[in-house]
Amino acid sequence: MNSEIVAPASRRLLGRQLALPLIILSLVLQASTVSIAKSKRAPALPASDSGYKSALAAANRFLQAWQNQDHETGLLMLTDVAKQGSSPDRMESFFSSGRDAAYEIARGRKLKAGRYSFPVTLFLSRPDQTKSGRPQKSEIVVVMAGKNEWAIDKLP
Repeated sequence: MNSEIVAPASRRLLGRQLALPLIILSLVLQASTVSIAKSKRAPALPASDSGYKSALAAANRFLQAWQNQDHETGLLMLTDVAKQGSSPDRMESFFSSGRDAAYEIARGRKLKAGRYSFPVTLFLSRPDQTKSGRPQKSEIVVVMAGKNEWAIDKLP
């Protein structure tokens, strides 16, 4: 009989005592998940890496030429290796992106001194298509071609 009188009060007390550790445990787990997510991010390139900034600017100029269907500017930015790796027909097709073409450049990475790779997504809009096609994911490689000169070594 004695246990019946004490049991309801001890149940309430036990529930309160368990709630606090459970709250603390959930907060600790949440904090550790956030710190794990932060540690899995790609390492940032140093702000002083002027080569990265110049290579990114060159990739952007080249893709602007692609977007504007500016064959001449685009071809002038290619290395001999990139030109030899593509037929004239492929070049013509590549620079015929359509009037509503767009692109995205993601964070690049340094391959070695004077050579950077940037993931890109191309959104084509060709006149012969009724709808825009699927985005095309690829990469563009930019290399130092001379003092303060950058060129495209691999087309998307």
